[in-house]
Amino acid sequence: MKASMLLAAALHIASTSAAVSGFDVSHYQGTVNFAGAYSAGARFVIIKATEGTSYQDPKFSDNYVGATKAGFIRGAYHFARPDGASGTAQAQYFHSHGGGWSKDGITLPGMLDIEYGPTSTCYGLSATAMVNWITAFVNEYHALTGRYPLIYTTNDWWTTCTGNTKKFSTTCPLVLARYGSSVGTIPGGWPFQTIWQFNDHYAYGGDSDTFNGQLANLKKLATG
Repeated sequence: MKASMLLAAALHIASTSAAVSGFDVSHYQGTVNFAGAYSAGARFVIIKATEGTSYQDPKFSDNYVGATKAGFIRGAYHFARPDGASGTAQAQYFHSHGGGWSKDGITLPGMLDIEYGPTSTCYGLSATAMVNWITAFVNEYHALTGRYPLIYTTNDWWTTCTGNTKKFSTTCPLVLARYGSSVGTIPGGWPFQTIWQFNDHYAYGGDSDTFNGQLANLKKLATG
């Protein structure tokens, strides 16, 4: 099946206002109450695994095990450092340190977190170079797993640093960060956001997210 058809099947949005609560977390956000989050209705969590080609989140394993035991659909994310190694090398590092995917129905494809960085907004890259870097990551992750990664970003960053490229809108599901009462402008030609990070605080740990669809659609995303 073509990638665009897979994306449409996995990410179909119901005509109703259905949504599934979830969250994402990194070690710096402290201890997570996975059981409490599940009891409160959350059903998915995305957990930081790696950054660049030398950093592994020290709480990734504990968080991943905790999420699994609590019954979550869960996945891992990689914080991109385009000012370092190539997209190919970072995809390989991510895949080898928690970012893999298996067709077990509870594992989300990995997420590329590409946004404002510690060195500069666009890491010193032109829009063309940034798109090439992302392309290398996306293609290598797909080669390793058979799945295209989720892409986490903001409208401002994507527009500024990629020239608002539409290159990934038919293959990589969008995780859009915007803190407010609405998702705002959706960049990059994506017809909708698959996941919206709407708050940098979640009562049980991490950031607040919502999946744009029904639980059945979320399970499709995990199944492939």
